[in-house]
Amino acid sequence: MLALPISATATPTTPTANGPKPVTNVLPKVPVMRGGGGAVSSVDAVASQVGIDVLKAGGNAADAAVATAAALGVTEPYSTGIGGGGFFLFYDAQSGQVKTIDGREAAPSDPTFDEHVFQEPDGTPMAFTKAVNSGLSVGVPGSPATWAKAVNSFGTMRFGDLMKPAEEIARRGFVVDQTFHDQTQANAARFSMFPETARVFLRDGAAPAVGSVFRNPDMAAAYRELRTHGVESLYAGRLGEAVVDEARDPHTAPGISVPKGKITMGDLADYRALSRTPIHSQYRGLDVYGMPVPSSGGIAVAEILNLLESFDARTGTSLGSVSNADYLHRFSEASALAFADRNRYVGDVPGVPVDELVSQAFADERACLFSPTTALDRPVPFGSPDGSYAACGPTATTSRLPNDGQSTSHLVVTDKWGNAVSYTLTIEQTGGSGITVPGWGFLLNNELTDFNFAPLQAGVPDPNLPAPGKRPRSSMSPTIVLDHGHLRLVLGSPGGATIITTVSQVLTEHLDRGLSVLDAIAAPRLSSRNGLEQAEPDLYSSPDAAMLIAMGHHLVSVSEIGAAT
Repeated sequence: MLALPISATATPTTPTANGPKPVTNVLPKVPVMRGGGGAVSSVDAVASQVGIDVLKAGGNAADAAVATAAALGVTEPYSTGIGGGGFFLFYDAQSGQVKTIDGREAAPSDPTFDEHVFQEPDGTPMAFTKAVNSGLSVGVPGSPATWAKAVNSFGTMRFGDLMKPAEEIARRGFVVDQTFHDQTQANAARFSMFPETARVFLRDGAAPAVGSVFRNPDMAAAYRELRTHGVESLYAGRLGEAVVDEARDPHTAPGISVPKGKITMGDLADYRALSRTPIHSQYRGLDVYGMPVPSSGGIAVAEILNLLESFDARTGTSLGSVSNADYLHRFSEASALAFADRNRYVGDVPGVPVDELVSQAFADERACLFSPTTALDRPVPFGSPDGSYAACGPTATTSRLPNDGQSTSHLVVTDKWGNAVSYTLTIEQTGGSGITVPGWGFLLNNELTDFNFAPLQAGVPDPNLPAPGKRPRSSMSPTIVLDHGHLRLVLGSPGGATIITTVSQVLTEHLDRGLSVLDAIAAPRLSSRNGLEQAEPDLYSSPDAAMLIAMGHHLVSVSEIGAAT
């Protein structure tokens, strides 16, 4: 990811293009930088530069994070933006406390948005692609409410001023890189289903060329609307009316019909970005903070770390002293067990046994299934976080795994006062629902497909079924690690459910295996989510993979897992 500290400098290069000069960055894009006065790390150089500029102007980490996030909505519009949501962690250096904002999108209040809403008349789950490319998948956006709450609660600058850079980037444009081109091209067919999306993001039906300048004047108007009228325009004004109209009756190309959405202006008016108590666990004497429900990230990361400590105790051998193959074996087993419990118990419902799921005692009981030499059969059973633990507790199985989108963005900011932000934001799939709000240039999310379309197992309660007003379960895992109250590490990742394993692997590669943060991020990743185990190519082709397969692991190769920041 891109780290830009204030003190570094570089010379920009600007391509020739008609129209205003595109926005570029001064600081270079490199894996690691060192400097003073604060730093910003995100997936995009132009967006990171916006955050650096805010820090240089005297803003704090919250201010810079909001401005960077808004800019990412322009330069990375297929992963995040005005039409999405996310989770915001803030470390307050003065108080030593970690605080959160839940900006997750919400389901409509319509009573027909029930557990059968993503099922066909015969009761079978709707095809995932049908659900995604529809107004039915669109939840109430939470990002603008998150930005406003972050500024009001933690920031020092005016909200409108923090929207100006995003407006300027959208108006003047930015230089198309290979990633933006490839993501557009991969979505060209479904973007063509929606005339407004094709008009805004395609050029003669294809992706903009690498090196060309991409301008989005409609999105510039949307940021100007937020800047001058505040987020009330989305939640009680004309911006919200445009969102509701398009979600409820999407404009489609001739011959194309998609399910209609159910959100209303009342749903937007009722939406709130919420302050929640963070998940807190301890690992190797450090304090680890993450997001609570409706995110499963903080809970699952905590359980993975607890299980790894339990495996140490059971084997008498520390995670840092075993071979790399044995480390990956332990990591895979812990991840599978944590996902089994996550799928069974975590959702936006009352009574989630959070304290038990993140307790060391529960992890110690779950660890009885672990073998240092043999992989558990997948799917592994979920446990019983009931507060009464023995050497080995009761288990059951989960027969089906949920859908999990892969597209998200993450940013990290620190400032000269020692404050820090870890912020994961998303519109779900790459390109979200595929639906662009007419006249405003931004894509709507498809977050409601994060609900399970049907129970994962007959006769077993499922906490992540659709319901009116409910927030779908998320895997986003913004994480802050403190050492006796002082900042030690701030991290997160995009990548759907692979976020949880990416964050956990980076943490353990750094804290246990002794890798630098750079090397921990660069290490080939494994993602075990209680099914097939995904491995990046450098791992899949390695001797470690052969040893894992000999232990009974079932690996599949994928090009990339996560993109940690």
